Amino acid sequence: MKSPTFPFTKLKSTFSIRSKGIQADDHADHNRNRPGIMDRIIALSPVPSIITDGSFKIVEVSTSYLGFSKLSREDCIGVSVYDLAPSKIPAPDIETLRHTIDKAIALKSVCTIDGVEVTPNLYYCNLRVIPIFENGSLVYVKLESYDITDRYTKGGAINESLDGPDTLKNLIDSIQHAAIFMLTPEGKIATWTQSAATLKGYTAEEIIGKHFSIFYSKNDILTDKPGRELAKAIQDGRVEDEGWRYRKDGSKFWANVVISPIYRFNVLIGFSKVTRDASDRKEIEGRLISAYEESAKLKSQFLANMSHEIRTPMHGMLSALTLLKDTELSDKQHELASIIEGSGSTLLRVINDILDYSKLSTGTFSINSEVVNLEDIHRTSLQECKKLLNPGVTITSEIASDIPQFSKGDPVRYRQILQNLLSNAAKFTESGSIHVSSKLKGDEESFHRVYTEVIDTGIGVPDVSLKRLFDPFTQVFDKATGKQYQGTGLGLSICKNLVDLMGGSIGYHPNPDGKGSVFWFSVRLGKVNVSSPDDSRESSPVGAEPIEELKMVASGKQILLVEDNKISQAVMLKLLSNIGFDRIDAAANGAQALKLLKAKPFSYHAILMDINMPIMDGVEATTEIRQTLKLDLPIIALTANALKGDAETYISKGMNAYIPKPVNRARLVKSLLAVLK
Repeated sequence: MKSPTFPFTKLKSTFSIRSKGIQADDHADHNRNRPGIMDRIIALSPVPSIITDGSFKIVEVSTSYLGFSKLSREDCIGVSVYDLAPSKIPAPDIETLRHTIDKAIALKSVCTIDGVEVTPNLYYCNLRVIPIFENGSLVYVKLESYDITDRYTKGGAINESLDGPDTLKNLIDSIQHAAIFMLTPEGKIATWTQSAATLKGYTAEEIIGKHFSIFYSKNDILTDKPGRELAKAIQDGRVEDEGWRYRKDGSKFWANVVISPIYRFNVLIGFSKVTRDASDRKEIEGRLISAYEESAKLKSQFLANMSHEIRTPMHGMLSALTLLKDTELSDKQHELASIIEGSGSTLLRVINDILDYSKLSTGTFSINSEVVNLEDIHRTSLQECKKLLNPGVTITSEIASDIPQFSKGDPVRYRQILQNLLSNAAKFTESGSIHVSSKLKGDEESFHRVYTEVIDTGIGVPDVSLKRLFDPFTQVFDKATGKQYQGTGLGLSICKNLVDLMGGSIGYHPNPDGKGSVFWFSVRLGKVNVSSPDDSRESSPVGAEPIEELKMVASGKQILLVEDNKISQAVMLKLLSNIGFDRIDAAANGAQALKLLKAKPFSYHAILMDINMPIMDGVEATTEIRQTLKLDLPIIALTANALKGDAETYISKGMNAYIPKPVNRARLVKSLLAVLK
């Protein structure tokens, strides 16, 4: 008996073959000229398959099915599928098979018989029933068998009573603080569980069929966040989000949401949605953040207080030393005074390093944008470095001719980086030389990149120390040299942080000429279209000429000094007298200062105002002077508060300038000249 040919060409509206994006439906005529090709495709399918016609008689089988069933084509073709033994289909029994086929036809959908035991304890499979319609009429039924033996044999036989839908439902319902449910492809709620009802407050009757956006805020709905989440889930395979979600009673909770698309035969049939109540975690995170912020606030307050308490006596000591060195001293006395002054300056640098590092590590440090004169910074930095050099060590500087005279950036921080590197070079170079060079290395429309090297012939950096060279609180040279050097170990770490803030980088390599080190850094500086700056804070140290100029300006000028510390007040009175002022009044707090100003409001030409004082502090006093007394005379903040941002704060409160304690005489002269000229 000749086997009938399975006429798959009639099914072109149902099946299509894609090759390089071209559908076989577009080549139907071509297929008609190749009879039996679809028959052969089915026959060669690796999935055991049976094809019946609308009356359930077998019209085609796959070779893999024949191997599975141990039947021949002649045993199958033309035979009713119901006449085969259940184990040959495979199905648990004929009635189950008949019921499943009828259900698939009625639903016009794929139905499955799961866990068919074909050979006891040896072979298990799932049977899929696929009805095929043409113009509304049943044309074929395809039965496919999928081997699932591994599920039952790996690790022992599965207890089927624990593998059913009821078990899964009980498991989901037992999960606390989470809602697990299904959505249609359009986002409508398709299933509802007790755990979902507990979390959301809706019953199944109230919520099924509603769009899941019901759980979102009005703003989320206006921005179509629910729709965007579904689209992203399709695109990425899943989407996870956290945010506020709403219950039936209007209360909200912090939710962790995971949405995953579900496909069947490469067709999207819906989404799974898992919503977990993360309110407790959110509350704990909030407490941790508050605790951290409070800790940071207390830390800043402590640093400010520490700065003030240390700088106030330092001011008295160093300022008194400045005055002492102006008197007639013997060589021995002058040497001792210089030692004290050097030690005080070292202590001051340590304090500054600690405060700077603290601000940098908490992210509260910012970079200013002012006029930068690189030539001036090099010159004055080298002058400071010369004081630190060992006998016989020379220092030179070179600036490329194409570097503009003026740029835009933070001159104070650029100077700090350079002086830190120069200080290290001087410290570790016992003989030879130190050389500083700067050149342009990159040019943009509004910025240029300045590359600076500090080259020395010192002891160099051992290889074992390179990895931690820029780590804080590290003395990288101690073990290598056996010599203890002074310092906090913060200098290079601060340099790295400052360079990062200035859009650059920093590094090290050995001196190519032999012994020693090369420390380099690059920063971005803005371009300026001026031949000279109107106001640059970078200038040469004040020497005899500015003091003489101030003495001329100070003639006839009256100064009001507001300072509560008796030692600081005495030192400042003497310092002001030495630079040309002979009419100075002193007040111990802001209230006393206001009393003097009310008595003779137009007598004073400038005020030196301390900040932290009893009864009335300097900021309050300045506010009263500006708003109540309506006086616009210059006010210079004179304070031991020297943290980053203090200067900006005092200027914003109505002061004209800011001098940190210990007061540097050169800076005092410069500030007074600026406000009195």
